[in-house]
Amino acid sequence: MIQSSQKVPFDFGFFKAYCLYRQNKLDEALESLKRQEGNSATMLLESQILYRLGKMDACMDIYQKLQKSKIDSIEINSVAGLVASGRASEVQRMLDTLRVKATSSFELAYNTACSLIERGMYTDAEQLLLSARRIGQETLLEDNLPDDEIEIELAPIAVQLAYVQQLLGHKQEAIQAYTDIIKRDVSDESSLAVAVNNLIALKGSKDVSDSLRKLDRLKEKDLQNFHLARGLDLKLSLKQREAIYANRVLLLLHANKLDQARELVAALPDMFADSVRPILLQAAVLVRENKAGKAEEVLGQFVEKYPDKSKVVLLARAQVAAAAGHPHIAAESLAKIHDIQHMPATVATLVALKERAGDIDGAAAVLDSAIKWWSNAMTEDNKLSVIMQEAASFKLRHGHEEDAAQLYESS
Repeated sequence: MIQSSQKVPFDFGFFKAYCLYRQNKLDEALESLKRQEGNSATMLLESQILYRLGKMDACMDIYQKLQKSKIDSIEINSVAGLVASGRASEVQRMLDTLRVKATSSFELAYNTACSLIERGMYTDAEQLLLSARRIGQETLLEDNLPDDEIEIELAPIAVQLAYVQQLLGHKQEAIQAYTDIIKRDVSDESSLAVAVNNLIALKGSKDVSDSLRKLDRLKEKDLQNFHLARGLDLKLSLKQREAIYANRVLLLLHANKLDQARELVAALPDMFADSVRPILLQAAVLVRENKAGKAEEVLGQFVEKYPDKSKVVLLARAQVAAAAGHPHIAAESLAKIHDIQHMPATVATLVALKERAGDIDGAAAVLDSAIKWWSNAMTEDNKLSVIMQEAASFKLRHGHEEDAAQLYESS
């Protein structure tokens, strides 16, 4: 159909775009849609493509336009889009504007519960997920679905309930719930994949071989290298897919399978171009190979290329450098994160690093700058006394007893 749409006189562009979307050729699908009339069907497909590409802001722009078109159940996708784009705090306001209750359907209740999880409201999320499960059971029973199909339909809710237990710190309950979901094997493949990945994350470095075998169940069977099965590639969100690949790399490092880890890490930047996680994983592999200097180098290059994504990468570079005995590089990295320079933990770390590097004047300058910042800060939680005590201890360590005494008195 994709090829024949170019030969017949009718405009099958929409169907071509849909077929490309189903084949996971998302950029081609989006390009094909550009020539189509902007009706609700086209906009819905475009929003789904953008969602799969992880372009959440553009996706939400379309959902907002579609809300004005009174399309049935558009609020379900709109809530999912808000959560995926990091705008969970806007969900309740949107529902209020549309005059829709979160419990009007089990799908909407589930998506709204996900927004509560993003906001750290775990107990409220758990209650709404339980409501979603009850509403779903009632709705699907009315539709005369058999029990096993109902369980498959509601599997995402079961996985999310286990995840809430995990977030609440109920580790054993979460492990048991994930294990039951995997053993029963009555979930849709994407829910099963999420359950497997979350269980692996909970277990950490325990049972590494078993965890790798579980992940192998999710890979494309005909490929030697690890790549998610095509069905999962289509159904999982960008964030979920990235989490699975990241866990795979970490497990390979724990198993000392460095060649496989290196090969997988090399493929991640193209797969998750907007994320910092691939470069962090690349650095982790290099450190494991005793190439800390190279890790510092690639992290530094990333910071120069993507300054807007630099904070977590600079923190990682500082950690790598400090562990490798390179205090100059560690201090330089931390000093580039401007919004944390005045925080007591940062100040203490910078002072310690500069002292280790023999830069006593630099350490003193860090303390002077922090004292000046907190002296001018109009905040309730002022840390000036903490910083001054740190400065007094520093002065005392370096033989400036009088300066130290004055600082202790002032604090």
